[in-house]
Amino acid sequence: MKQEDLKFVIVGHIDHGKSTLIGRLFYDTDSLPEGKIEEVKEICDALGKDLEFAYVMDHLEEERTQGITIDTAQTFFKTEKRDYVIIDAPGHREFTKNMITGASQAEAAILIVDADEGVQEQTRRHAYILSLLGLEQVIVAMNKMDKVEFSEERYKKVSKDTVDFLTQIGAKATYIVPMSAKNGDNIASKSDKMKWYDGPIILDALDSFKSLVDRQGGELRYPIQDVYQMDDKRIFAGRVESGIIKAGEEIEVLPTGEKSTVLTVEEFNNPDKSQAVAGESTGITVKDKLFIDRGHVICHVGKGPVVSNEIKANLFWMANEPLKAGETVIFKLATQEAKCLVKKIEKRIDSSTMELIEENAGTLENREVGEVVLNFTNRIIVDDFNITPELGRFVIEKNLDTAGGGIITDLGGK
Repeated sequence: MKQEDLKFVIVGHIDHGKSTLIGRLFYDTDSLPEGKIEEVKEICDALGKDLEFAYVMDHLEEERTQGITIDTAQTFFKTEKRDYVIIDAPGHREFTKNMITGASQAEAAILIVDADEGVQEQTRRHAYILSLLGLEQVIVAMNKMDKVEFSEERYKKVSKDTVDFLTQIGAKATYIVPMSAKNGDNIASKSDKMKWYDGPIILDALDSFKSLVDRQGGELRYPIQDVYQMDDKRIFAGRVESGIIKAGEEIEVLPTGEKSTVLTVEEFNNPDKSQAVAGESTGITVKDKLFIDRGHVICHVGKGPVVSNEIKANLFWMANEPLKAGETVIFKLATQEAKCLVKKIEKRIDSSTMELIEENAGTLENREVGEVVLNFTNRIIVDDFNITPELGRFVIEKNLDTAGGGIITDLGGK
């Protein structure tokens, strides 16, 4: 049986080869539109250059701006095992906001590192964001091995630097793959120039990852996005973040604690649908008249996440204007939105080096990480982000702009 799509994001320093890798993945999996590679070859010939796979992406980007062929946010290729969706990763703020608020649900990541230049400040920052988002399936793609003459010694040195930093931020790489996106080494086939490397190539590493469908075994977490009145039905719509929701089951609504039974699981043009699993957007109706609204979370009775009015969190600040202890900002988590007081900034940390800048700080500056205490007038529903990432990571808005993103480290309590 064919697995569902696996969605992943490619991040890294601006010149370390993201576009080239994406172009190569398309080419090596025969996923380019017909005639596309010939057009790119003609462009490169006219410029007196060898075929540059980065031009494949540039050419597709050009089509995007004209509204042709390619979806603006996602690109697709496939292997024998499954289809893949590459989620576009624009600037830090938009990427973090989209990931945390559910617009882009990456299940894995490729972090590109230039073998010649090694780990750069932007590499560290991107790695921190991946850690912040709870992504545990990470390939470090050590690109441009051709520039260091496919040196095993250089691979080991950059690998150690990468692992040391990832360890500092509580993250780890599933694989570190030496490759050359330009030449295709260790992407779709093993390279004979790096016989010293016995790990998986990029496509095999991706194929080994688990998709969201594997989270069906967890406890039910069903955040409500909207409520619809259709004929005589009141349908509560949302996305199942973990577990399974079935018709006939008893459910509990948080934070109200109201209980009822699921009457139907709704899907357009599918009257026989009786359940929805992790990763599916669906609707349900319930037996009793309940007050259910956007931001509420449905779970099985007695098996819900934590309802809390104070949490501790690691917060990555991305706004030019600093965050101040004592100010009130907007907190968004899954479909919830609430005002929160920044009760305390316990630590200010440099996001590139992870060195402590200050304890009991008054402010948190742009591109710094803070260990913060957030207090809420209205209780929020939270979960351990290692179990349900969507209920353990959040964004902060300030002056109507996405200003920070974080993970909850202490859930507080009821």
